Amino acid sequence: MRKLLLHSLAVVLLLVAAPQPILHAQATTIPPVADRRAALNDLFKEYWDAYLQRSPEFASEIGDKRFNDQINDYSVKAYNDWLAAEQNYMLRLAAIDPTGMTDQEQTSRDLLLRRFADDEETAEFKPWEMPVNQMDGIYATYPQLVAELSFTTVKDYDDWIARLHAIPKAFAQVTTNMSIGMEDQRVPPKYLLEKTLLQVQQLANQKPEDSPLAMPLKKFPASISADEQARIKDEMLTAISKQVLPAYQRFARFLQVSYIPAGRTDPGISALPDGAQYYQFLIRRTTTTNLTAAQIHQIGLDEVKKDEAEMLAIAQKLGFKDLKSFQASFKTNPRLHPASAEALLDAYRGYLKPMQAKLPQLFGRLPRAGFEVVPVPDYLEKTSAPAYYQAGTPDGSRPGRLFIDTYNATDRNLYDAEGIAYHEGLPGHHLQISIAQEMQGVPPFRRYEHFTAYIEGWGLYAERLGKDVGFYQDPYSDYGRLEGDIWRAIRLVVDTGVHSQHWTRQQMVDYFHEHSSIDETDVQSEVDRYIAWPSQALAYKIGQLKILDLRDQAQKELGSKFDIRAFHDQVLDSGALPLDVLSSRIDAWIASQKAPSKTNPN
Repeated sequence: MRKLLLHSLAVVLLLVAAPQPILHAQATTIPPVADRRAALNDLFKEYWDAYLQRSPEFASEIGDKRFNDQINDYSVKAYNDWLAAEQNYMLRLAAIDPTGMTDQEQTSRDLLLRRFADDEETAEFKPWEMPVNQMDGIYATYPQLVAELSFTTVKDYDDWIARLHAIPKAFAQVTTNMSIGMEDQRVPPKYLLEKTLLQVQQLANQKPEDSPLAMPLKKFPASISADEQARIKDEMLTAISKQVLPAYQRFARFLQVSYIPAGRTDPGISALPDGAQYYQFLIRRTTTTNLTAAQIHQIGLDEVKKDEAEMLAIAQKLGFKDLKSFQASFKTNPRLHPASAEALLDAYRGYLKPMQAKLPQLFGRLPRAGFEVVPVPDYLEKTSAPAYYQAGTPDGSRPGRLFIDTYNATDRNLYDAEGIAYHEGLPGHHLQISIAQEMQGVPPFRRYEHFTAYIEGWGLYAERLGKDVGFYQDPYSDYGRLEGDIWRAIRLVVDTGVHSQHWTRQQMVDYFHEHSSIDETDVQSEVDRYIAWPSQALAYKIGQLKILDLRDQAQKELGSKFDIRAFHDQVLDSGALPLDVLSSRIDAWIASQKAPSKTNPN
């Protein structure tokens, strides 16, 4: 089947890339654009419904409850069946001539073809054989999912109970896949798996009523009768204690006895049999560029040097002779550390309200969705990123959430909170993702498209926007902005270092300490994250640099005609895009702005 799929992919790409005269030699045979548009929209709908049915957890996350009593099929057969389905969609989609369709229709068609092509190529590296690490995996999927669901009816509770009954089978499927990965020598580093085991054991050893999986029992809506509440509580706790927790315990034993001993010793993905090829593919998929690991490594070195010069200027202005003495002072400066976990959360909240008032100066279109600042769940806090964003539902039933890791809260730095607030909240992820989810006139998959370089590039660019509107008045906070930037530049160096230049984990840690004052807790979790997720950390800086380049280009070419709000709306109004597609869109927008305006003759 794999050879057949790849052959079909090659045929499709040739068809898509073929010159128009060859495709349309018999112009009279092309169906009317209305018929082709209808066929295109029907295919989009058919694909999306199939995708949600295959990914019921994702459907639930976005507020679609049709599959709330189901969970994903993690078997290799199901994976291959979906690849075959995508092949069919790909061939049908390529056969629909886009001539005469709108820009957005053509973009939707091209993006879906691109998704199929990426999925086909991804499959060559068997990602299902390495589905678990300290950052995520099946052990965290359902504790995280339950927090995103709404429980307002008896059916909502019964659907969750049905999912609980299905979880043991899912664990068994994932364990089988990991066992095959052991045979293929596709395993994560041993030390990361040891961290994973601790998280699995924490969840496995909880009392049923204390498990995050029992969270729906903490508060029932008044509309559910006492008898139904008693039944639901009994069935849910029985499912957790008799089926789910034993599945966690079996998985913990598998990790401890079989999987961890098979873990690899080299932290870099290059240790896999096809590791170098896999890493270059991941770079291309993550950054949506053709940059090589060596090129990205050099970009990182250059950006680190640039940021350090600006950081030194701030340090000297505050009376320090060098960065090291300035950074050393942070540990004993009480105003740079929160007094408690709640104080850390309040610091983030305090920056977002003033920024919200500034948004009309930067954007013509603003999202309707609300958001809130909340702590990272306790079972994830020891290995979590310092902060992350979780999108809300399009219907507003769940707001967007900015999660802050409050583990070792008093050791955390406050000087970087302002930049992170803008990145994860406003005008960063919450604004961009909410606008994408609220788009009209595009197929649903476009509202949830995830091109990491665009999304994370926008988040890092959003940190810089705070400076553009006069924030970062505290020099320590401005230093924190630069440290946030150098953090992402360091990622280019250490991610490529470990995965393409055989760096050790200690080299990564040492580079962080040499070029930043990022606290020890964050440094340790960050390097482990890059090892677990090769290439993901490259997206931030590569995406930010592209958006900045496009903005500079627009300002230079448009001069007095340049409007920052119009530029931002153009960047955001089509949802997440590959960087090459975004570049083409901005080029076309600049050309349209330069064209003389048409007026009606008198």
